[in-house]
Amino acid sequence: MKKLYTLFILLAASLASSNAQDAGFRSAEPSKSSRPTAQTGAVNAGATVLTSMEVLDNNRPISVGDTVSIRIVEDRREALQQKVAVTGEVQAPYVGLVNARGKTSRDLAYTIKRELEKNFFKTATVLIAIDQLNEKDQIAEGAIDLEFYVMFGIVAKQGKYDLPTNEDITISQAILRAGGFAQFANKERVKIVRKTPQGNKTILVNVDGIMRKGDLERDIFIRKDDVIIVEELNWNF
Repeated sequence: MKKLYTLFILLAASLASSNAQDAGFRSAEPSKSSRPTAQTGAVNAGATVLTSMEVLDNNRPISVGDTVSIRIVEDRREALQQKVAVTGEVQAPYVGLVNARGKTSRDLAYTIKRELEKNFFKTATVLIAIDQLNEKDQIAEGAIDLEFYVMFGIVAKQGKYDLPTNEDITISQAILRAGGFAQFANKERVKIVRKTPQGNKTILVNVDGIMRKGDLERDIFIRKDDVIIVEELNWNF
């Protein structure tokens, strides 16, 4: 019995020595599932995209009347939605009024980011999107039917002009939109030909008096399908 036990001990020692000399031998390792998840490279890739400022639109400029949403990721609040004011400004959280007109969503986001990181956040991630275009841009996109008036005669730029449905355009403003009077224009007898149920009606307006003397009560509003005619000044010698 003693010899058998001694033989068993010698055999176990021999196997241990053999394993230690085998270059392919590896001791047991923890399973891959037991490793910390931070070691893996793919951690919430979708969230990375959603919170990246680099994916913000950098093509379409923001215009007056657009509805935009502003969200600061680190603030952990819902996006603030608002319309761009006639001054071209929006109210940014913490910062206050910021000029948005003419900037793309990405440009505006980085402008607000710089302001936030001056006093409020060590790092700020600002997400901005145009939720709804203003009425003029919707017309350009074909979402709204277009109204217009026509300008003929002695002005810098003749042609058809869009008539905004959300604001009034006066005769003096229409002349300015056309680049102003050309040389030898009869500024005191500008004609507006207007369609009425009774037929075409011609209205004479002294635009010179409106512009130079401030006769604003004569600065009548343009209506859909109006035709404005600026005639040449008659010279009597």
